[in-house]
Amino acid sequence: MNKIAPEHLARGAVIYVRQSTPGQLVNNLESQRRQYGLVDRAHQLGWVDVEVIDEDMGRSGDGVSRPGFERLLAAVCEGRVGAVFAIEASRLARNGRDWHTLIEFRGLVGTMGHTILATPTTAWFSG
Repeated sequence: MNKIAPEHLARGAVIYVRQSTPGQLVNNLESQRRQYGLVDRAHQLGWVDVEVIDEDMGRSGDGVSRPGFERLLAAVCEGRVGAVFAIEASRLARNGRDWHTLIEFRGLVGTMGHTILATPTTAWFSG
Protein backbone atom coordinates (compact mmCIF):
# COMPACT_ATOMS: atom_id res chain seq x y z
CA MET A 1 0.00 0.00 0.00
CA ASN A 2 2.93 2.34 -0.60
CA LYS A 3 0.78 4.39 -3.01
CA ILE A 4 -1.02 5.98 -0.08
CA ALA A 5 0.24 9.54 -0.07
CA PRO A 6 0.01 12.22 2.64
CA GLU A 7 -2.77 13.92 0.65
CA HIS A 8 -4.86 10.74 0.93
CA LEU A 9 -4.37 10.64 4.68
CA ALA A 10 -5.09 14.36 5.03
CA ARG A 11 -8.61 13.66 3.81
CA GLY A 12 -10.86 11.22 5.60
CA ALA A 13 -11.56 7.61 4.86
CA VAL A 14 -15.15 6.49 4.36
CA ILE A 15 -16.26 2.96 5.18
CA TYR A 16 -19.38 2.14 3.17
CA VAL A 17 -21.42 -0.63 4.81
CA ARG A 18 -24.48 -2.20 3.16
CA GLN A 19 -26.41 -5.42 3.16
CA SER A 20 -29.09 -5.89 0.53
CA THR A 21 -32.08 -7.19 2.46
CA PRO A 22 -33.56 -6.98 5.95
CA GLY A 23 -33.10 -10.76 6.18
CA GLN A 24 -29.36 -10.40 5.68
CA LEU A 25 -29.26 -7.95 8.58
CA VAL A 26 -30.57 -10.70 10.87
CA ASN A 27 -28.96 -13.78 9.32
CA ASN A 28 -25.58 -12.61 8.07
CA LEU A 29 -23.86 -11.09 11.09
CA GLU A 30 -20.44 -12.22 9.84
CA SER A 31 -20.75 -9.89 6.85
CA GLN A 32 -21.60 -7.01 9.17
CA ARG A 33 -18.61 -7.82 11.37
CA ARG A 34 -16.28 -7.88 8.36
CA GLN A 35 -17.68 -4.66 6.92
CA TYR A 36 -17.41 -2.72 10.18
CA GLY A 37 -13.94 -4.26 10.59
CA LEU A 38 -12.79 -2.07 7.72
CA VAL A 39 -12.56 0.77 10.26
CA ASP A 40 -9.62 -1.04 11.84
CA ARG A 41 -8.07 -1.60 8.40
CA ALA A 42 -8.31 2.12 7.58
CA HIS A 43 -6.61 2.95 10.89
CA GLN A 44 -3.88 0.37 10.21
CA LEU A 45 -3.22 2.06 6.87
CA GLY A 46 -2.80 5.45 8.56
CA TRP A 47 -6.16 7.19 8.49
CA VAL A 48 -7.17 9.04 11.64
CA ASP A 49 -10.45 10.49 10.36
CA VAL A 50 -12.64 7.50 9.51
CA GLU A 51 -16.37 7.84 8.87
CA VAL A 52 -18.81 4.93 8.61
CA ILE A 53 -21.77 5.32 6.27
CA ASP A 54 -24.24 2.56 7.05
CA GLU A 55 -27.70 4.01 6.56
CA ASP A 56 -28.24 1.83 3.48
CA MET A 57 -28.39 -1.37 5.51
CA GLY A 58 -31.26 -3.51 4.22
CA ARG A 59 -31.41 -1.69 0.87
CA SER A 60 -30.61 -3.28 -2.45
CA GLY A 61 -27.79 -1.73 -4.46
CA ASP A 62 -29.76 -1.96 -7.70
CA GLY A 63 -32.27 0.74 -8.50
CA VAL A 64 -33.29 1.60 -4.94
CA SER A 65 -32.82 5.01 -3.34
CA ARG A 66 -29.73 4.87 -1.14
CA PRO A 67 -29.23 7.99 0.99
CA GLY A 68 -25.92 6.69 2.30
CA PHE A 69 -24.54 6.25 -1.21
CA GLU A 70 -25.71 9.79 -2.06
CA ARG A 71 -23.91 11.07 1.05
CA LEU A 72 -20.77 9.21 -0.06
CA LEU A 73 -20.96 10.82 -3.50
CA ALA A 74 -21.38 14.26 -1.93
CA ALA A 75 -18.34 13.76 0.31
CA VAL A 76 -16.26 12.64 -2.69
CA CYS A 77 -17.36 15.69 -4.70
CA GLU A 78 -16.56 18.01 -1.80
CA GLY A 79 -12.98 16.70 -1.74
CA ARG A 80 -13.28 15.31 1.79
CA VAL A 81 -12.50 11.68 0.91
CA GLY A 82 -9.05 10.22 0.47
CA ALA A 83 -10.24 6.61 0.47
CA VAL A 84 -13.47 4.68 0.11
CA PHE A 85 -13.46 1.27 1.78
CA ALA A 86 -16.02 -1.45 1.05
CA ILE A 87 -15.88 -5.17 1.73
CA GLU A 88 -16.38 -5.74 -2.01
CA ALA A 89 -17.32 -3.65 -5.02
CA SER A 90 -20.89 -4.96 -5.03
CA ARG A 91 -21.49 -3.25 -1.70
CA LEU A 92 -20.93 0.08 -3.44
CA ALA A 93 -22.95 -0.60 -6.56
CA ARG A 94 -24.82 -3.38 -8.30
CA ASN A 95 -25.26 -1.51 -11.54
CA GLY A 96 -22.93 0.29 -13.88
CA ARG A 97 -24.70 3.61 -13.46
CA ASP A 98 -23.93 3.93 -9.74
CA TRP A 99 -20.39 2.60 -10.14
CA HIS A 100 -19.62 4.96 -13.02
CA THR A 101 -21.20 7.89 -11.18
CA LEU A 102 -18.82 7.34 -8.27
CA ILE A 103 -15.80 7.08 -10.56
CA GLU A 104 -16.87 10.03 -12.74
CA PHE A 105 -17.55 12.30 -9.76
CA ARG A 106 -14.13 11.44 -8.43
CA GLY A 107 -12.61 12.38 -11.75
CA LEU A 108 -14.57 15.62 -12.19
CA VAL A 109 -13.34 17.08 -8.92
CA GLY A 110 -9.69 17.92 -9.48
CA THR A 111 -8.73 17.39 -5.85
CA MET A 112 -10.05 13.86 -6.00
CA GLY A 113 -7.40 12.58 -8.36
CA HIS A 114 -6.08 10.16 -5.77
CA THR A 115 -9.12 8.35 -4.46
CA ILE A 116 -8.51 4.83 -3.20
CA LEU A 117 -11.25 2.21 -3.38
CA ALA A 118 -10.28 -0.59 -1.04
CA THR A 119 -11.45 -3.96 0.19
CA PRO A 120 -9.75 -5.71 3.13
CA THR A 121 -7.11 -7.22 0.86
CA THR A 122 -7.21 -5.20 -2.35
CA ALA A 123 -7.06 -1.54 -3.30
CA TRP A 124 -7.84 0.14 -6.58
CA PHE A 125 -5.88 3.33 -7.00
CA SER A 126 -7.30 5.81 -9.43
CA GLY A 127 -5.58 9.04 -10.08
